Amino acid sequence: MARTIAKDHDQKRDQILKAGAKVFATEGFDRASMTQLARECGISKANIYHYYDGKDAILYDILDNYLSTLRDRVCGVDMTGLDPEGRLRRAVAEILFAYQGADFEHKVQINDMGALPEEQQKKLRGYQRDLVRFLSETLRAAAPEELAGDPVKLRGVTMSVFGMLNWYYMWNSGAGTAAREQYARLVSDLTLEGLRGV
Repeated sequence: MARTIAKDHDQKRDQILKAGAKVFATEGFDRASMTQLARECGISKANIYHYYDGKDAILYDILDNYLSTLRDRVCGVDMTGLDPEGRLRRAVAEILFAYQGADFEHKVQINDMGALPEEQQKKLRGYQRDLVRFLSETLRAAAPEELAGDPVKLRGVTMSVFGMLNWYYMWNSGAGTAAREQYARLVSDLTLEGLRGV
């Protein structure tokens, strides 16, 4: 007879992933143990093994869940009725809002993706490429004269915007909505005014 899935299966799984992100981000994936993870979760190690075979499977699920959710949220943001500049401003703000509350997942993405098999990394990098493509197309539409026909410049500007947004995540992770909105305006202003000068 097949084993039935517990009613709180998804909730427990999410709990393990949240705890795993915190432990991997603070201890480092290589140094983190299943014992530490169980302690952070408040459940037994045996219970964790009921959901996951080991640390690698937890790491992959953390990153797959985080990056696919981030990609879907940012790329699916409602741009109805906005001109190209307004779409850029909306996209930049949405990225900052999407980062909110995901400090551990973001750090794990930066530090530990390389611990996964190449095939899994390839899938995760696909989510990242989708995000980069979305912002790149939004930037090109906002500054067509400056960026059209120059893929090197477009990539440089795109990655520079991500650099500014990731800097904010690193140094202002606890910032609230109002502060994020203010910084999003600053990044958009710097980007649009800077492009007009190059």
